[in-house]
Amino acid sequence: MQETAVHESQRAIGIFDSGLGGLTVARAVRRALPNEDLIYLGDTARVPYGNKGAETVTRFTRECLDWLHAKGVKMMIVGCNTASSLALPELVNEVEEPTLGVVEAGVKGALRVLGKGPVGVIGTRATVESEVYRYRLKQLRPDIEVLQQACPLFVPLVEEGWFDHPVTRTVIQEYLGPMRARGVEAIILGCTHYPLLKGALADFFNKRTVLVDSADETAKEVKRLLELRQLLADRQGEGHCTFHSTDQPKRLVELGSRVFWDEIEAAHLARVGGEG
Repeated sequence: MQETAVHESQRAIGIFDSGLGGLTVARAVRRALPNEDLIYLGDTARVPYGNKGAETVTRFTRECLDWLHAKGVKMMIVGCNTASSLALPELVNEVEEPTLGVVEAGVKGALRVLGKGPVGVIGTRATVESEVYRYRLKQLRPDIEVLQQACPLFVPLVEEGWFDHPVTRTVIQEYLGPMRARGVEAIILGCTHYPLLKGALADFFNKRTVLVDSADETAKEVKRLLELRQLLADRQGEGHCTFHSTDQPKRLVELGSRVFWDEIEAAHLARVGGEG
């Protein structure tokens, strides 16, 4: 029994995202747990998930989790807010491995820093319209005021590398001016691309609003859960990261290295659910 537990602890952590934004989650997990092996899967053939229906998102998510399961991972992270919102509640009881989404971590992170003021949630249209953040926040704090805003232009701005561009600042003003006027105390960055805009967002809110990074909060929860289950890797030295995408692995290497990760040497084509 002990030999099995030791063997299991050395398995990789699987991280899935609809595209490349989940690399911010992978990066946060890497910082928190440098000895762990990571397997990243980006479903780039079918991105974006944010404009698709719940049934489609659930099917795609199930196929990607099945792919990670076949890789023998010890734990899975759904690093996509849309998939965490629409698919994970249905799928979490289907998978054998402990599986986390970014929504729950973001909610808990916001409640830790929130006083009596309103909390903001920003994300894709699908994430915002799912009402999952409002529902969970209200479950835990019924008196809380939740303001939500879909920010679909943030993703292309991040992927263009325009983290502090005048156009980006204009778009932030258009989307989030009303939130600033309402004096939100904290904002949950409900999309894994958005942490790359923290500098511009902090400036816009005059650094008075706490920006809750779901990637960092998820990494904390991953570490806590692995410690609880005694599944932390005990290898010496840095773990190994492998990267996979369902379309154009070269783009993952180029854009991932330029925007989300220090350097990605190679990525591999993944065949998932008949795609790719």
